[in-house]
Amino acid sequence: MKIAFDVDVLAKQMSINDYVHKVADWGYKYIEQSPHPRINPFYKHPLFSKECQQEYKQALKETGVEISSFIVVYRWSGPTEEQRQHAVANWKRMIEIAVDMGVPVINTEFSGDPNQQEICNGMFFKSMEELLPIIEREGIRVECQSHPYDFVELNDEACDIVKSFRSKNLGYVYSASHGFFYDQGKGDVRHMLKYAGDELTHVLLADTWNQTKDCRYIVNPPWLNQRGRADYTIHQHTAMGEGEVDFDGIFETLREMDFANKQLKPDAPKVGGDNIICVSYFGFPEKMDQQAPEALDRIKHELL
Repeated sequence: MKIAFDVDVLAKQMSINDYVHKVADWGYKYIEQSPHPRINPFYKHPLFSKECQQEYKQALKETGVEISSFIVVYRWSGPTEEQRQHAVANWKRMIEIAVDMGVPVINTEFSGDPNQQEICNGMFFKSMEELLPIIEREGIRVECQSHPYDFVELNDEACDIVKSFRSKNLGYVYSASHGFFYDQGKGDVRHMLKYAGDELTHVLLADTWNQTKDCRYIVNPPWLNQRGRADYTIHQHTAMGEGEVDFDGIFETLREMDFANKQLKPDAPKVGGDNIICVSYFGFPEKMDQQAPEALDRIKHELL
């Protein structure tokens, strides 16, 4: 199992070289590269100039850190056909970058619009018809997560979509800070992880409050608090223990599922190497020097 740190919280305030060294100083061996304006910006075509690539490779060489995975967010589920076509082109270039950098995993979101579920569902499958043969040919693993305000938000439904392809090159990402959206506020992490089963290849760790509880979050105008999930979504990415996520249940279930070792076995269910668990803290950059090493220590204690 690879233990990674999502560098989004660092990339907003320092260079690529500096954040690679910072992650190394905290004791991490792996970086999860979330959308970055010089590499894989949100929704737009990937960039990653030769100079940028050289800077990144040099920092990795100096520290011994590796990139476990890229995160991309594109409108491959539309809702317009033009957006879908742009997203497919973005995907093709990003796959080339991942292969060139020796990064075996790309994780992503379903995207789309919860108010247009039918059209977005159809566009997602249309995009996969074009992309899955490329993904399988290149031997990488693409992993899907359901993000709040995607066309699919529920854990079991998202898992069923991934399972429907029956592909060793597709996996499922469980994000702890999105979990209350995944089961409409129940927070039953044990069920959700077990339902994913062998599709589960990636877990993102961060805490949040349960948005379905009265006054956990307050938004204005006031009627938005009653009008339903399609009007807005809200969540956090804070340190474990700062919200209401059942992390004891997550770690216990991951041990039961042998998550740390499953992909190392000869009959591994997926390609792309080890499963990944990633610290996905964004909320308080000023706390990272304390919280990032603490998270690494807890993961090692719980799962290794």
